[in-house]
Formats: sequence, C-alpha cells, structure tokens
Amino acid sequence: MKIKAAVARTVSGNFSIEDVDLADPRDEELLVKIVATGICHTDLSVVSQILPLPLPQVLGHEGAGIVERVGSDVKGIEPGDHVVLSFNYCGGCAPCTAQHLAYCDQYWFLNFNAGSTDGSATHKDANGERLGGAFLSQSSFATYALTHQRNTIKVRKDAPLELLGPLGCGLTTGAGTVLNVLKPGPETTIAIFGTGAIGMSALLAARNLDAGRIIAVDRVESRLELALELGATEVVNTAEQDLAAALEAVGGIDQGIESTGVPPVISTAADALKVRGTLALLGLSNVPQVTLNILPLISGKTIRGVAHGDCNPSVLIPQLVDSYLEGKFPMDRLSAFYPFEQINKAVADTNSGKTIKPILRMESEH
Repeated sequence: MKIKAAVARTVSGNFSIEDVDLADPRDEELLVKIVATGICHTDLSVVSQILPLPLPQVLGHEGAGIVERVGSDVKGIEPGDHVVLSFNYCGGCAPCTAQHLAYCDQYWFLNFNAGSTDGSATHKDANGERLGGAFLSQSSFATYALTHQRNTIKVRKDAPLELLGPLGCGLTTGAGTVLNVLKPGPETTIAIFGTGAIGMSALLAARNLDAGRIIAVDRVESRLELALELGATEVVNTAEQDLAAALEAVGGIDQGIESTGVPPVISTAADALKVRGTLALLGLSNVPQVTLNILPLISGKTIRGVAHGDCNPSVLIPQLVDSYLEGKFPMDRLSAFYPFEQINKAVADTNSGKTIKPILRMESEH
C-alpha cells in the first residue's frame, strides 16, 4: 500500500517526507494506522551513525495508533484496538523466559534487521528501491506501520492515544529502570544525570516510590525548573556548578541514572557513588569509552547498563497509562506536539534542549 514516511537518507542529514510502498502484513503481522509517534535519541543516533545501521531507512519506534488489519496468526488483538508500539523479542530464549525481554538473544535481529525476518523488504521508495524498515519492528515515522504481536501493546481507549507513543521506549526506559532495577526507597539519595525524556520519567517514578532525595542534573535551566516542579528535591546546573563538588556536598549518592552518554559525567557519577551504590547507564554517545577509578569500585559498587527499563512492555505500558490517568505520571508535561511534516523542526528543538519529548501527529491522515 502507499503511505507517507519520513526517510533518513544521509548521515546527519534531514528527514524527507516521501511516498513509500509498504509491504502487505504477513500472517504474524499487524497493520497499524499511526496516530502519533515520539522522536527518540535512538532514532537520531542512527541518523548520526552512533548506531551504525545502513541508510536510507524509515525510523521511528515510539508509535501509537489504531489496528487496521491483523494476520491470521495474531491472537487477542483486533482491528480498532488502540495500541502502543514497543520493541520485539523472541519469547523463547533464556533471557525472555526469565522475563528480561530487552536482553533477548534475538533482539538485534528482530529489531534492527532493516526488513522482514525472512530478509524481504518492508519499505520501498517511489522508484522501487529498497529502504531500511521494520525499525524496532515498526518504523513509525510513517502513516502506517507493520508490527508483530509481541511489540503491539493494547491500551485503554479512554487514554489520549496521541500522547502515549513515547511509552514504547523513552518513558519506559527511564521509569522502568527505577521501578524494575534500582527500586529506591525513603532512605535513598538518587541522582538523575540528564533531564530529557528518560531522565524526567525516571524522576517521576522515583517520586512515586518516595525516594528520599532526588537530585536532577543538567545544564538547561528550564529543564531543571521543571524537574523541581515534578518532584526533584534539588538540582545541579553543570553550566554554573562543579558537578563533583556538588555531589560531594550532599554526601555522595546511593543510586544514579546516567542518560547523557557523556564520558566525564559518567566518570563523575561513578566516583560519587557511596559504598554498594549503583549507577545505571542508559545513554548513547559518539565517544564509546569512559575512564573509571577502579579502586573505589571494589567497595561493592555496581555500574550496569539497562535497556528498555528491563521491562515487560505489555505489563509496564498499561501500568504507566493508568498512572497518567490517575495524575501520578504527568508525561504530558514533558511533551510537545508537531505536525508530521515538521519532523526536522522537532529534531532541531530536541537537539537544542527546547523540547524534552517531541511527538509527531499524523494530522493529515486522521
């Protein structure tokens, strides 16, 4: 079928809105009409080639929409259902059976294969040339997406669907890391390095768990002001303050969430950990190495990476939707909407720090 899609063709270049041919859904696939989709740093990391997937490609992996068709092998999801799209996983390997779905043995193949699992193209441009597609089993920078049952999460119809797409990745990454991995309590001092969508969603989750001290770290004053409104007990503006000195002044941290991917920030965060403290690494960077002081780490400290909040999307996404509707997870405070055709403006605004979580509305299609 003919769809509109934003195509990334050149390294660090703009997206182009193009007419694209989308393959028909197979027996195990669904066709979803995209209502809105978030823009995530992972999408932009492909454009900049921090994540070196082949271009041209149709990206997007925070889609929300309405199911239009289902394959014969799909169970429990019907046309008309409201859904949020997340990552795919095999369901049968050791990590999956242990409910650590983001660490699936087949994760890379199922999410970054740039096409169907049989190798065929999912997307072709107006000239019939193959485009990379099936990005995280969705490629939601488009008016329609092909998805799989495992990454298509039903949500309640009384929730604002156009707001929910970022739950597919960024918001569950931050919130899930707090809820599933760190689990802070009233005696915990937790620092959140970077107050983008991941950091802010982690902050909201830490507040909901009644973490004792929540320190937000950034260099954008408007984001730090919002962090205080959303529950941070204190902030550190690294444009004005020395980060190491500020963390030392509070007596160090029990836990840290690092979403900037900036090596000096990671090193400073690790140095600030108390005995048996934990630092969770969530950010991507074009500088892949970091320097750490080894001796202090031996005092029971843990530095670990976390993907997708180590969550089961079919469990966490509906929970966060409920929390939003109960006023406990105000993700609307993080979001700004853009028409699909303004995708490049949305990218520029997020790169500048103006927008925390840009969401593209497919306004011309519904």
